[in-house]
Amino acid sequence: MMALAVPNPPTTPRRVKVYELRNNDWYDRGTGYCTGQLLNQDEPHIQVKSEEESDRVLLSTKIIKDDGYQKQQETLIVWTEPQGTDMALSFQEPEGCAAIWEFVSHVQSHLLSISGTDEILSDDAGDQAISSLVQLPIPELGNLAEIEIMMRQASSTVQGRDALAKYIISEQWVAKLVPILEIAEDLESLENLHRLCNIMKMVILLNDTVIVESIVSDEMVIGVVGILEYDPDFPSHKANHRQFLSDRSKFKEVVPIRDPEVAKKIHQTYRLQYLKDVVLARILDDPTFSVLNSLIFFNQFDILQHLQNNTSFMKELFSIFHSEVPDPLKRKHGIQFIQNCCQIAKTIQAQARAQLYQNFVQNGLFAVIDQSLLDSDPTVRVAATDVLVAMIDHDPGMMRAFIYRQINEKQKPLTHTLIELLLGEQDLGVKAQIADAMRVLLDHAQGPSMEMMGKAGGDMAARMHARTGDSDSEGFLKSFYEDSAKKLFQPLRELSGRESLKGLSLAEVSLYSHLVETLCFFVRQHSYRSKYFLLTENLPSRVAQLLGSPEKHLKLTALKFFRTCVGLQDEFYIRHMVKYKLFGPILDIIIETMPRDNLLNSACLEFFEFIRRENIKYIITHLVDTYRETMQKITYVKTFIDLIIRYEQNHEPPQPNRYTEPQFGAQRQTNGGRRYQGIKDMDADEEVYFATSDDEDKDEENVPPSTTPADVTPVKILNGSPPPVKPLVDYADDDEDEDMDDGSKSKTKSEGGADENAPPTPTTPEPSSKPKSEEPAIATPPESLAKRRREEDDDEDDVLGKLSKKRSPSPGGSNGIMRKRSFGLLSGTAGQGPPKKIAISLTTTNKEGLSPKSADTPTTPTTPSGYPEDAALTPILKEDSAEEKKE
Repeated sequence: MMALAVPNPPTTPRRVKVYELRNNDWYDRGTGYCTGQLLNQDEPHIQVKSEEESDRVLLSTKIIKDDGYQKQQETLIVWTEPQGTDMALSFQEPEGCAAIWEFVSHVQSHLLSISGTDEILSDDAGDQAISSLVQLPIPELGNLAEIEIMMRQASSTVQGRDALAKYIISEQWVAKLVPILEIAEDLESLENLHRLCNIMKMVILLNDTVIVESIVSDEMVIGVVGILEYDPDFPSHKANHRQFLSDRSKFKEVVPIRDPEVAKKIHQTYRLQYLKDVVLARILDDPTFSVLNSLIFFNQFDILQHLQNNTSFMKELFSIFHSEVPDPLKRKHGIQFIQNCCQIAKTIQAQARAQLYQNFVQNGLFAVIDQSLLDSDPTVRVAATDVLVAMIDHDPGMMRAFIYRQINEKQKPLTHTLIELLLGEQDLGVKAQIADAMRVLLDHAQGPSMEMMGKAGGDMAARMHARTGDSDSEGFLKSFYEDSAKKLFQPLRELSGRESLKGLSLAEVSLYSHLVETLCFFVRQHSYRSKYFLLTENLPSRVAQLLGSPEKHLKLTALKFFRTCVGLQDEFYIRHMVKYKLFGPILDIIIETMPRDNLLNSACLEFFEFIRRENIKYIITHLVDTYRETMQKITYVKTFIDLIIRYEQNHEPPQPNRYTEPQFGAQRQTNGGRRYQGIKDMDADEEVYFATSDDEDKDEENVPPSTTPADVTPVKILNGSPPPVKPLVDYADDDEDEDMDDGSKSKTKSEGGADENAPPTPTTPEPSSKPKSEEPAIATPPESLAKRRREEDDDEDDVLGKLSKKRSPSPGGSNGIMRKRSFGLLSGTAGQGPPKKIAISLTTTNKEGLSPKSADTPTTPTTPSGYPEDAALTPILKEDSAEEKKE
């Protein structure tokens, strides 16, 4: 039974993603945990439960014998459901994939053994089952068609491919196939030759490293590439692979390599590269391409490690360049060998690459480069430039330090050699490489790559930190601008006396293009140094001359320089361009090319559109003042009309501000008050008022009541109303608060029997009030007044606290009454200009709490509309007055 075939199904959950193929796109059904299950004791299933909801099943599929399960890479299992849906499981870890794959393999082996079918088994079914199911006959001309069909059938599944590869390796079947080529060629049997080619392609595409290594061996490579010459896709053409690989003249041994294993790997790598790039270029799939690249990479790494660790080999190699009797051919081969090593080093790890370059430098690589750059052979110059660029890309700081050391030692620096080569070289490729190398050398802000930092470890990080703090870069730049830069840009300076740029050679156009590109680099990277250099040499004017060149790409390069200068919005470059009127040639290009929509015209329009968009006022003013008529002619785009409009907007007089208008002063009041205008200086009256409002108890005791003016009533200041003319005693306000809260029922005193505790209250009568002579003020000693007022306040607080619970939700009785008074003043004075003065008559109060002359005494309403007066307050105050009289 099935349970016996798989005694231990993988019940350990393995994290996995479930994919389903829908409309030729893989749809993610979710992430969960995969296990192998035996349901109903004999039905093997693969189950995946969601990691977010353990009760939800993402996948439950039964394993059957003909589902075509495939294991791809290390973490992927792909199969087809019985209804035709393609499914895939992508495991997080290779161990999980291996466990589930082992379960599937065991199940399929058991099912196949029960059914007695002859389908291909997986690896775990055993070598004996594989050998019995996948067997190829010994190749002969008569059975090539049968072999081709059998191999196609076996290659349709991953298990079949693996089984076929094992059979070919174990039986050395390729070695038996190669001799058939000679027989077929003798018989000129083109059909059999085409079948041989198809069979060999299928063998290579099995992606087995052992098979690939065997077919590039010395014994078999010629026969294999000979079979591949007869491609059925090109029946009328025959390649010459055997002739090319048999030519030993291409292998040049500069220094004898005495290790046979290293020499074998060199030949093997060369053949692998030829197979990948030439023979199999059309038919390679991704897995085969990856296998070939992996073999090439590991072979190259082993070769370089052996060579750089072989001290005698390195000394013998560099001794070629220091020999007393130079051999030009050997030197050429030597620099080409170093070039090949540098090219290979680009693909290896950073640490191994750094070690290789360090060994080269220690053996005198810089001197070799300097010497080879001046060689008369262009092949040698190209190789030396390639090595130099590789070194600069690897570590520009090391190259700068070497050049700075040359300058300090009064030697000819490498930069001078590069400049001479750039100015005189006719090879355009070498020019481009040298120009790029110069820019990388002068980019002092450039540091080592992140790959170097991540892989080189602490030593490399320490070197980086040391180079960062070193002054070699600044010294190198200073020396360059003082001496080398003038020599580099000499061709641009010589344009000053040239009227026309017609008839420039291709090398001259390339040189000017590289020089202008270098200038753009200087403007971006070396701000203050480039400014001084451009000013003294007047290089922008020379670049503007290139705008008149007949070559459009040279015009574009010159325009790129000005666009870079304007894009920085640096006042120095803008003023320099305005001073020498360098915008005119750009406008001329637009006039010449309009209305054609080509690259040059569009670049010029973008240049001016940027100026308009950024509103660079200095340039806009210069353009409109100097080129208004020319700009008005360009009407097929709105850019220049908008520039003129922007110019007029920039020069319009400022619009009058309503906040500065005279009539705005009357509008600054809001709801009877004024807008906040900041803290203003107090006038003299305010200073006096605030100076006398501190330390209330002390003021009451020191200021006698008789000094208070008799014609002013103290009123709180609300909403910005003007303060009183003179300061008043603060405690008088409390009495006024109580009087105003009581309204018409306030406590009053008779003229002859006024309360001695009440301070005299000055009044300002209105036209209906009695003369002031009838309302005499009663003088009371200040000490008695203060003492009795405090006692009165304590009693009033107790009484008003009880009243506040009945008549106001505000906490604190006196505060509630004060708020009522404030509302009354606000409602009575808002919007009426200065507040009215309050007159309080000191008359005798009758038993009912009413003054006999209340009808003749004007009062100010003390409660706002909707606030009823409390009649309970009057008898309480009357009783309080009686108690004071007894005292």
